[in-house]
Amino acid sequence: MVAQITTFAFHGVDAQPVTVQVQLTNGSNAFTIVGLPDKAVSEARERVRAALAAVGLGLPVKRITVNLAPADLPKEGSHFDLAIALGLLIEMGAAPNDAAHGFAVMGELGLDGSISACAGALPAAVAANAMGLGLICPEASGPEAAWAGGDATILAPKSIIQLVNHFKGTQVLSPPTPGTLEAAPAIPDLVDVKGQETAKRALEIAAAGGHNLLMVGPPGAGKSMLAARLAGLLPPLSPAEMLEVSMVQSLAGLLEGGRLTRARPFRAPHHSASMAAMIGGGMRARPGEASLAHLGVLFLDELPEFAATVLDSLRQPLETGDVLIARANYHVRYPARFQLIAAMNPCRCGYGKASGRACGRGPNCEEVYQSRISGPMLDRMDLSIELPAVTPADLAAPANGETTAEVAARVAAARSAQSDRMNTQPTNPAPSPSNAAMSDADLAKFATPDQEGTALLSRAAEALGLSARAYTRILRVARTLADLDSSDGVRRRHVAEAVSFRRRSDPGAPLPAATTSRIAS
Repeated sequence: MVAQITTFAFHGVDAQPVTVQVQLTNGSNAFTIVGLPDKAVSEARERVRAALAAVGLGLPVKRITVNLAPADLPKEGSHFDLAIALGLLIEMGAAPNDAAHGFAVMGELGLDGSISACAGALPAAVAANAMGLGLICPEASGPEAAWAGGDATILAPKSIIQLVNHFKGTQVLSPPTPGTLEAAPAIPDLVDVKGQETAKRALEIAAAGGHNLLMVGPPGAGKSMLAARLAGLLPPLSPAEMLEVSMVQSLAGLLEGGRLTRARPFRAPHHSASMAAMIGGGMRARPGEASLAHLGVLFLDELPEFAATVLDSLRQPLETGDVLIARANYHVRYPARFQLIAAMNPCRCGYGKASGRACGRGPNCEEVYQSRISGPMLDRMDLSIELPAVTPADLAAPANGETTAEVAARVAAARSAQSDRMNTQPTNPAPSPSNAAMSDADLAKFATPDQEGTALLSRAAEALGLSARAYTRILRVARTLADLDSSDGVRRRHVAEAVSFRRRSDPGAPLPAATTSRIAS
């Protein structure tokens, strides 16, 4: 007889079913695990042996073979422990033959027989529910797995002895309840930012359409303050989006106690982050900052200080909305549709040419410093603004600007208009969450300007030498401006404002007068 237990191997956010086959045969005393296990899976032999001994069960003096099928699929992680132990219990007669019937099993074993929490309980529960199976998982992971919903049964034992007693009928395990839905953390108010009215306008546009934003300004201009207040302007996650984000966080082990939140992710990695930390990777191809910011914000402060290879690795996710981590024998895909917010000083000395200060690093300090960011990366920034230094008069003035709640109300109305517009399309199987993610077909249908706006955009594209990507991104921003203006169509004024936020190849040089007049005429 061969005991067969269903569990999962995680490849990206996908939980692929794996059958754990356990067999006891006569022969030399050995415990072998086959089926492409990694080091953590191979070490399950000792954890299982010690855990069973802790509850008074010794392994028989037989040849124990554990096969993880399909054999050509790499198996990583310690969550295979419980499935292997349960298969052994069935083979040894310590658990009923049908103990695992209708269940998938996952969990890491402690040497004392306890079942420890493991990453990935939420995607495992979703996958088990789709297969019509229940899930046996650690007690600490039960509140997280319960969020999967459905009619499937979830058992969350604290130890092996609890699980065995449940199967024998001497103890009943109650199904776990979902973890708490936490309120969004307190966000500093936008009214605290003094001056920088143009930057506040750009922040509102970025929040309303999900657009990428680059802020360039001297130290103390308020770049980090503005970025920190963006989270308060963004609408909360929908239930479907919350589940999608939480599955990524579950694989990263960030859902403590199964607590979820509808606040959009806001990730701000240090500029020393490696490429693997940014886009994902490592021995087990864990999600990186780009995926942890999925459907939220990725804030990169001091943008030129990041390694050039790290910044350029974000170019593909910014276009496709996902990250593909390639390995020699398999590929892992993680979602990564994030909104990029970046901040930087104009040069190494911090102030740039526009400040009028003498730079001790030479006349080309600004050009050399900004050249660390590639042109294709800058081309993906929908909005680019230059923040002047805050004057003493601005600092002395009382805070009398708009509050976060007032701006967030306009952002919510614009996002609602986008959602209503896309949901009315019966042929659109996956409505775009924002104007920034709108498909090309929808862009042509909903963001084509009026005749005057089209003429203005054509002149701007010719005068500024805009790429095709920059051209379409101006249309996306213009569509967002029209939504903020409660306008059904894109007008000339919307195109003009969108063009004003495009970054020129030489940000320190003004446009020639002839070029300015051609665009405006």
